[in-house]
Amino acid sequence: MGFLSIFRKSKSVSVIQLNGVIAPNMGRRKGLNLQELEKTLEQAFTGSNIQAVALQINSPGGSPVQSEMISLRIRELSEKNNIPVLAFVEDVAASGGYWLACSADEIFASNASIVGSIGVVSSGFGFNKAIEKLGIERRLYTAGDNKAILDPFLPENKDDIKKLKTIQKELHSQFISFVKSRRGSKIKDDNKEVFTGAFWSGESGLEIGLVDAIGEMKRVLKDRFGEKVKIKEFAPKKKFFGFSNLLSGAIELIMFKLEEKSYFKRFGL
Repeated sequence: MGFLSIFRKSKSVSVIQLNGVIAPNMGRRKGLNLQELEKTLEQAFTGSNIQAVALQINSPGGSPVQSEMISLRIRELSEKNNIPVLAFVEDVAASGGYWLACSADEIFASNASIVGSIGVVSSGFGFNKAIEKLGIERRLYTAGDNKAILDPFLPENKDDIKKLKTIQKELHSQFISFVKSRRGSKIKDDNKEVFTGAFWSGESGLEIGLVDAIGEMKRVLKDRFGEKVKIKEFAPKKKFFGFSNLLSGAIELIMFKLEEKSYFKRFGL
């Protein structure tokens, strides 16, 4: 037995880092999206003696489309390879970040983590009065009655707002359906705020049923799979700017980071 144990492959767990705002691929602005994560996800689920795939999440949310696409791909790979998925929330898994967490079979968090925010938000600015004071004349030409819907340089229109809220309700319903399909009876029905967009600490989230346990990732993995378990981390490769695009790329990156920071600020981070 001792001789054979030398050739016995060690247990391993793949860790996928899901950090930042969830956003479609838009040039140099690299948010979390399926296009950027596809290879990483496939690699994490490929290999011998993989006991589980762990999602290390620190995301305040973002695109509902990308949240859904990433989550469905994780579920597809998990079921195809018969590998369980564990989610570990760091500072925050809110809105789309919690959507990602629900793709796991179990969710762990720290007591001080922020979880929840199961809702949909749309924000912007209205500049119609500002340009009027500045004496600026806006010229807008469209073909289609709804082509200029929600234009920030026009006064708010009740019909436009009604259309936006209809879409938001649909997206919210889709979000709720996914959470319920994954969390099932774990979420307590007596809490009426769960699906209102409210958010909680990891400690309170455990009581509500948004998370399964309080625990730090490496400790949980070693307790479950043994002290000698191999933990292999996966993350999307970062792309660097060419020298000629360095200045414009740096400015765009700074703007994205400021925008990303505003997402985190919503949760006091």
